Amino acid sequence: MPDNDDMAATSRPSATPLGTLAQSLQPQLSLRERKKIKTRTAIRRATYALITEQGYEATTVEQIAEAAEVSQSTVFRYFPTKEDIVLTDEFDPVMVELMRARPAAEPPLESLRHVITEGVRLSLLHDRAETLQRTRLIAEVPALRARMMESVADTSRLLCEVLAQRTGRPEVDLEVRVFAMAVLGALHETTVYWAERGHRDDLLELIARTMTTLDTGLPLGGS
Repeated sequence: MPDNDDMAATSRPSATPLGTLAQSLQPQLSLRERKKIKTRTAIRRATYALITEQGYEATTVEQIAEAAEVSQSTVFRYFPTKEDIVLTDEFDPVMVELMRARPAAEPPLESLRHVITEGVRLSLLHDRAETLQRTRLIAEVPALRARMMESVADTSRLLCEVLAQRTGRPEVDLEVRVFAMAVLGALHETTVYWAERGHRDDLLELIARTMTTLDTGLPLGGS
């Protein structure tokens, strides 16, 4: 029988691989929200275990549901597609709340630098294996790359809302939309670059380089 979590709203894929930060905020969440996170986490972990064993293409939703000990309908309620299971984490709403908590006078890019850096740090500390696998799959599987770009647009809309509140601009303002997509697109490219190079670089250093590039532009004769 479906459990109570079957009634949960469908989760969206996140445009970032930085979900662990939500765990640190769990004491502030309701029991229902904690149960949702627990169920999504169980489904994701079962998915990654199966993919490690037999590959992405060979892994089916039926196998995932069985391994996670939930119904297939539960899987689809949380994740509309198999791609979403790999891509989705809990970071989007956390990012919004942390952005709202940053000093009002702080430049938006500096606020995002703090929020994203902390998310990456915690992700690497607590979920390093999953983070490595997720980013590798995004770099290697075309269907995941395509779905990831769709999710960037979804996350951008959330970010536009908080940026508009911080800057006093309307959410539909061109500059707000361009800024949000520039940051999220840059973060996506950074994680793909990291994965394509075999994760041998320090991701925190890559994030710092990315934020500097967004802040100062592209210098001539770069390294």
